[in-house]
Amino acid sequence: MIQFKLEGEFIPMIALLKATGLVQSGGEAQTLVEDGLVKYNGQVDYRKRLKVRKGDIIEFMSHKIEII
Repeated sequence: MIQFKLEGEFIPMIALLKATGLVQSGGEAQTLVEDGLVKYNGQVDYRKRLKVRKGDIIEFMSHKIEII
């Protein structure tokens, strides 16, 4: 599991995927979210501008990201 230390109140989903190095670009992240390949707290979520906050769990492929 990847632990991501949040600086501030939230991070947009696309920015999180880029910051953790799981995607190469914002465009790639946007496409993956729109295609339903990313889970937010156990549910598929299609919102690319979703505000991810402390305590959330993001799942992408075989990776889990815990926001701390």
